[in-house]
Amino acid sequence: MQFKFSPTWLAGLAAVSLLVWACGPTETEPTSMRALEASDFGSVDGQTVALFTLTNDSGAKVGIIEYGGIVVSLEVPDRDGNVGDVVLGYDTLDAYVADTPYFGAITGRYANRIAKGRFEIDGTAYELPVNNEPNSLHGGIKGFDKVIWKGTPTASGDGVEMVYVSADGEEGYPGELSSKVTYTWTDDNELQIDYEATTDKPTVINLTNHSYFNLKDGGASPILDHEMMINAGMYTPVDATSIPTGEIASLDGTPLDFRTATAIGARIGDDHEQIGFGAGYDHNYVLNRDDDALSLAATVYDPHSGRAMDVLTEEPGVQFYSGNFLDGHHVGKGGVAYQHRSGLCLETQHYPDSPNQPDFPSTVLRPDETYSTSTVYRFYAR
Repeated sequence: MQFKFSPTWLAGLAAVSLLVWACGPTETEPTSMRALEASDFGSVDGQTVALFTLTNDSGAKVGIIEYGGIVVSLEVPDRDGNVGDVVLGYDTLDAYVADTPYFGAITGRYANRIAKGRFEIDGTAYELPVNNEPNSLHGGIKGFDKVIWKGTPTASGDGVEMVYVSADGEEGYPGELSSKVTYTWTDDNELQIDYEATTDKPTVINLTNHSYFNLKDGGASPILDHEMMINAGMYTPVDATSIPTGEIASLDGTPLDFRTATAIGARIGDDHEQIGFGAGYDHNYVLNRDDDALSLAATVYDPHSGRAMDVLTEEPGVQFYSGNFLDGHHVGKGGVAYQHRSGLCLETQHYPDSPNQPDFPSTVLRPDETYSTSTVYRFYAR
């Protein structure tokens, strides 16, 4: 069942959630902080956008809005128990609409780049908007990050289901695509993201979440001293326009090798062609995996706060982006101007430009198939 959000509905849900989840303990009930609250985050083109705030049993919380399915906040404790927000973003909806480098958003229909905005399926050519010259990036001019998803609390009360139907031909992509993204916030401080989609015509699909993380201070300082491990021995080298060459190459001897946990800033200035093409790290890693089951893709650790994050996924790849194009003009939450490399992204995905790369895993979705994949961001302190 889908709900039509209105101020009355939002107020009702907030009241019910507070009554059910936030009431005081009784003699027979343990104290719990778990809650699901909905509130008004503003409006776009006359449509109200809801903010869902999920609080788990320990008080850690995540905020998600219907516009772009954006994760607007994610508050977890450091080694001393101090809770802090670890994702970059804005305080207002207007700021997200006006100018954002995909902070926290669902990106699609095709996350990452498609060369020259062109691909073919079964001999039929399709043209996409070129919004990252000379390529199409993250679904085009108005990708999934810029539409309003319809949010519904899950029956368990620990998550939110986001639904969006993309029309046939939207941003040049074939087929009506029905997408569902479910965010679940567990008592173990795990944000699980389950993606699902079906189509009525053959199309391509590659969905991910584009959160920028800073485990130290939410973006007030660079992430260069964060230590990171990526579970990959291979990657897909790119050309000067950040399109894969088609090669799947070894990371041996390159500054892109993170199989051993290393500070992000340790080699980011090395004289290496791939570092130059990306203005730092902006590359797809081919994950080490034996099957399609959920498995560890990466671990990030901030030695100052003690916060750590594991990324687990069913996807074959992860794009590591080191915030190279943040330059201070995005003024985020609390008035913080996000400077160069003040956030990092680990976008679980199929490989960039797969529709034009026959040797890459296919991203074609057909009417008799269901696209289904899961990613987990797990937070803890040490």
